[in-house]
Amino acid sequence: MRAANETREWAWDEFGAAEFGDARRTSRIVLMAREAAERPSGLVSAVFNNDADRQGAYDFLESPHTNAVAIVDAIARSCAGRSVDEAFVFVPIDGTSLTIVDHENNKGFGHVGTYQHGLRGLKVLTAIAVSPSGTPIGVAHLEWWNRPRYSKLSSYRPPAQRESQKWHDTIDAVIRRYGDEAPGLRLWFQLDREGDMKTALIPLVQSGHWFTVRSQYNRRLKDEGGKRQYLRDKMRFRRAIGEYSVDIPRRGKQAARRAALSVRRGSFTVATQNKWNRQVVYLELNVVSVREIGRVPHGAKRLEWVLLTNRPTDTLEQARQVIDGYCQRWRIEDFHRTWKSGLCNVEDSQLRGSPQVQKWATILAAVAARAERLKHLARTAPQQPASTELNRFELKALRILKQRQKKRTEELPDRVPTLNEAVTWIAQLGGYINRPAQGPPGSKTIQRGLDRLLPAAEVIEAMAALRK
Repeated sequence: MRAANETREWAWDEFGAAEFGDARRTSRIVLMAREAAERPSGLVSAVFNNDADRQGAYDFLESPHTNAVAIVDAIARSCAGRSVDEAFVFVPIDGTSLTIVDHENNKGFGHVGTYQHGLRGLKVLTAIAVSPSGTPIGVAHLEWWNRPRYSKLSSYRPPAQRESQKWHDTIDAVIRRYGDEAPGLRLWFQLDREGDMKTALIPLVQSGHWFTVRSQYNRRLKDEGGKRQYLRDKMRFRRAIGEYSVDIPRRGKQAARRAALSVRRGSFTVATQNKWNRQVVYLELNVVSVREIGRVPHGAKRLEWVLLTNRPTDTLEQARQVIDGYCQRWRIEDFHRTWKSGLCNVEDSQLRGSPQVQKWATILAAVAARAERLKHLARTAPQQPASTELNRFELKALRILKQRQKKRTEELPDRVPTLNEAVTWIAQLGGYINRPAQGPPGSKTIQRGLDRLLPAAEVIEAMAALRK
């Protein structure tokens, strides 16, 4: 998303380790990634300026010698390598689907959503890495699959064919890559209610890494004295250990707010059972229960979470760390919006089959993660100099363009702008109106501003080279 030299370096760092059996294919995907970062779009034809690059991209995506697995492995290993200096890394995991136009039902896609609606596309389970400060690091894994076309399936399927197995595979893949690229680094997995299943909980407990899973069920506890007991029933009568407040981000038309939470905690032996062979596995888990107190804005849903974790929760401070960690799971929702509709519009793809869409969507996933990183750096490290993310030609072009559209009463600083100032200026080039009630700029207006900034920076760089 920056000028050509930096974008080329990013593309090589992200995709240069991809193995396709031929160095020319690796060079091709690096070029494709660079172009996609500068002009993100779900349409391949909208990304590439000339016919040769466009045809080369189509040839790469159609080639039987390339596959999404190798691309995922390359970007995930790059993500793990960037994490080595962190104290630990949050790993939010969440599922989503890409709805792709397939009127003739001949592109090899499966069902998404309910079978009654008849939508077609791809299912994907996403894992991203997030720094302790909340800044996205990159894509840690993508697990792709096509859901079967017909709803009348056997009630029993082998474990490898169940969608729940995708969670186990994703957790294993992330741990394996981090073990290779960043050995000794502790991961903290963050899963929403969809991950509250034995297929995810058991490998998380056995992994030796930290985890927090939002509970979906009133899970049965280990029987005491022959009497059945259930988790939520026990937590309901626990004494609150204190109160804590969290910032809830803006969602759709619902404004951001600060929610006051009543906090409870406990430690339990939770029973998970295989419904086919009735085998019971007991898990020792700590539990943090939070419920929003006080007045809730009209239209907003009162927060009520039951969080299963292996982190200590004996004190309010320890429980707060678990709550804050779970809040980092929202980063993956921001990533999905940027990937699917906010910036990359991956669902606009008109490629002719599932393998091609998987490869192109994986490239765009890396682009979306990069855009989210820039956006969050501007919010979490606003006073950093913009030179940490923009080169001197981009800074010069940004100042010229900002000078042309600034207000009469606005004075530009003589110094290098901060990262927050630079991102705001870039977003204003893309149509962002800097009003207090509007909130910080999003990835879409930032990208529109970069679409104006990058050509100007390249012209300035080319003129400097001619003068030399």
